[in-house]
Amino acid sequence: MPTSSGAMPPLTSSIPMLESESSLRHRLGSDSQQQHQHQQHQQQHQQHQQQETQEGVSDLGTLNSGSKTLGSRTTTEEVQEERARRLRDTLGLLPREGRAKVRDEAAEAFRVIFETFLETFEDDSGAPVYVEQARRVRADEGGVLSVDFGHIMRFDERAAQALLENYLRLDAYLSQAAQRVVQRASSDASAAIKVAVAVFGLPSVHRVRELRADKIGTLACIGGTVTRTTEVRPELVSGIFRCGECGTESGSVAQQFRYTEPAVCENGVCQNRTAWTLDVGRSEFADWQRVRVQENAAEIPAGSMPRTLDVIVRGDAVERVKPGDRAQFTGALVALPEAGGVVGGGAFGQRSGTTQAPHELAYRLAFLACHAAAEGAGEEGGGEEDRDAFLAGLTREEREELAAMAAGGAAVYAQLVASVAPTVFGHDELKRGVLLQLLGGVHKRTREGMRLRGDINVCIVGDPSTSKSQLLKYVAGFLPRAVFTSGKASSAAGLTASVVRDDETGEFTIEAGALMLADHGVCCIDEFDKMDLKDQVAIHEAMEQQTISIAKAGIHATLNARTAILAAANPVGGRYDRRLTLRQNVAMSPPIMSRFDLFFVVLDDANDTTDYNTARHIVAVHQLRDNAVAPPFAPATLRRYIRYARTICPVLAEDAARLLWESYRNLRQDDVGAGKNAYRITVRQLESLIRLSEALARAHCADVVTTRHVREAVRLLRRSIVHVEMDDVDVYADDDGDEAEAAAAAAAAAAAAAAAAPADISAEPPAEPRKVSVRREDFDRVRSMLVLRLRDDEGETEGVRHADLVDWYLAQREDAMQTEDDFVSEQRLVKTVLKYLISVEGCLIALRNTEPGANSDEPMQANDDEEPRGPLLMLHPNFAIES
Repeated sequence: MPTSSGAMPPLTSSIPMLESESSLRHRLGSDSQQQHQHQQHQQQHQQHQQQETQEGVSDLGTLNSGSKTLGSRTTTEEVQEERARRLRDTLGLLPREGRAKVRDEAAEAFRVIFETFLETFEDDSGAPVYVEQARRVRADEGGVLSVDFGHIMRFDERAAQALLENYLRLDAYLSQAAQRVVQRASSDASAAIKVAVAVFGLPSVHRVRELRADKIGTLACIGGTVTRTTEVRPELVSGIFRCGECGTESGSVAQQFRYTEPAVCENGVCQNRTAWTLDVGRSEFADWQRVRVQENAAEIPAGSMPRTLDVIVRGDAVERVKPGDRAQFTGALVALPEAGGVVGGGAFGQRSGTTQAPHELAYRLAFLACHAAAEGAGEEGGGEEDRDAFLAGLTREEREELAAMAAGGAAVYAQLVASVAPTVFGHDELKRGVLLQLLGGVHKRTREGMRLRGDINVCIVGDPSTSKSQLLKYVAGFLPRAVFTSGKASSAAGLTASVVRDDETGEFTIEAGALMLADHGVCCIDEFDKMDLKDQVAIHEAMEQQTISIAKAGIHATLNARTAILAAANPVGGRYDRRLTLRQNVAMSPPIMSRFDLFFVVLDDANDTTDYNTARHIVAVHQLRDNAVAPPFAPATLRRYIRYARTICPVLAEDAARLLWESYRNLRQDDVGAGKNAYRITVRQLESLIRLSEALARAHCADVVTTRHVREAVRLLRRSIVHVEMDDVDVYADDDGDEAEAAAAAAAAAAAAAAAAPADISAEPPAEPRKVSVRREDFDRVRSMLVLRLRDDEGETEGVRHADLVDWYLAQREDAMQTEDDFVSEQRLVKTVLKYLISVEGCLIALRNTEPGANSDEPMQANDDEEPRGPLLMLHPNFAIES
């Protein structure tokens, strides 16, 4: 109990408790009877005076003949105006008495307690919390006074309990107390200002599914995911009405969630109930916004549909949340009528006339919020926060912990990786990619206003049962702004945005899809390969430009989808085939593949040690639950460190920039050739290297990207470029290195001699040529270099001599040969591959008889004596070079 509460007497001794609704109605009923009798006496007196002053006016013929004002232009409307004028003049002579106001003594007593609380409550340091806040509100000439419910509990528990149970009844008195405190907070005696009270910090948060009729009118806090918000519109809070018959002005009529007119004219003679005119200039309006909240995915019971609830926010609480936020709202549950009119004070009654709709007994629940706050505001990390503002919101212990982690050097990177998805065994490279995705690169904008993407997109391709979906679920639960969806069950509109018709206004509005809901977060898409091609095309713009363009139903808009995408896909055949490229293993289009920064192929290889360790880890998780794993950092600590790291915007150093373009050039050169890499290296991969390098610098809390960060980024990107594993190539080679034609001629001569000679059973069969196995990687490299060399010389020369082509290849590989043995090995390799390309594959043609006048019908004979440099080699006309 704070020291300020000692000056305030207990609630039971000084202020009566709030009376029950039944006793209040009984007291109001007795007061109404006395008021009714008083009004009857007043009406009799007024009618007597009215009869004396309106003599001769009741008869229309007498009025038309005796009136000097109307003259010859008398009409029915003018007669009515004259009667109304005389009635107003007569009523002006009568005493005007409005209806007696019922005074809620219990609520007034609570107002006194709350006013004392605002003026005397002090925090642990002894500073008056709400007096300082009242001065700021006074300086701003109005606003919201935010009150922590925990402070009210410390001040007076019984008052806090009364506020919980009677919030709607006490809401107006809270504002009155706040206005008094704000008025006294400054010596300036200017006009009164409007002050609202927003209560927050309730001890429990209700789910949308838990809201029932017994909570109507009570103070509550609900949590859920925002799916739709309307535009901010003006709302009539209290209206001033003018009687259409006598012109009497009514008092302020509070609006009961619908347009509410006075029940009856305040003038006892008029008795008007229907003809009212709203005085817009003197009425009070306020901003309001309707927010649709859906219960969180983790809170939906099995086999149930998600529940939704409309939340109404007013004043300064508007535009506090946006679609996709997990938010908490504090306020009261109210019941809104589905149909029927609303008369003064919210009282419903059967009104005369056959055109009026019957009174409906069905109501719908809504939530009237006084305070709205997004959970983990600022933690989604799409845009960079201010570092000082972030650190100011931390405690001293949390700041010291962050400083110790940032000073960890290179070891902190390994600790961060070990803290990501600790229940998933192994997959360290994949966890590195997920960590860098959570950290992200730096968002940039050019002078032309073009946005450069900083989010990192990651795709996981692998065999079944390799923890792909588990990693996606971890990321979806780790971030406060993440959406998990399945590619097969999602349409293009469900992923981007859809145009729907609003139930109340009838206008078309935009409803956010998964990518919009994950703005400034991560969108996890499972079974990405099962998406239809038209649905994959729909997210092209969102993955690169991070926007969604819509042109439907008269709506032309460009919406933000600044989200990172974490996708998981299965291979086409169920298991990954190493003999095929990545593009052949997954059902994705090349444009989609180029938009992913990292590809990780997870294979389920049979290994005794790995299988044993994996099984032991899984059993321990099932047996010991959370005690089975002990990550270096707790999830809250890891989340806080990532949020702090995202406040850093590292810049590229000169040597790091030079290493980046050199690495990109090497990747482009390695990409040349058939069956070499998983996909084509484009400029997007260079941008991926930049984003990965910036994320690595953030992981080390560095302000400058160094060459160490670039090398790690290149290593990760090379890991995603899966090399295709193909069988080695078997070729036949001669020990002395003769050409293939000589070997073929010798084999043909031996076969002819064997056919001409008589069969000799005892004769030994001829020796087969020696078989040599060449690695597929080496074969593809030599083949690509030779083919490209011959393609460049096409049209300029008739071909390249065999020996010249071998010498050219050896000159190109000079840097890779350190010893004489390396030279001999490379020479034998290129001759062997040339032999295979000429005699087996047929992509090269050897031309020997090229003298003028030679008979073209004669076969080309091998004659090394005529040309010691070997035959002319050229590409086959029907050979197509693979890109």
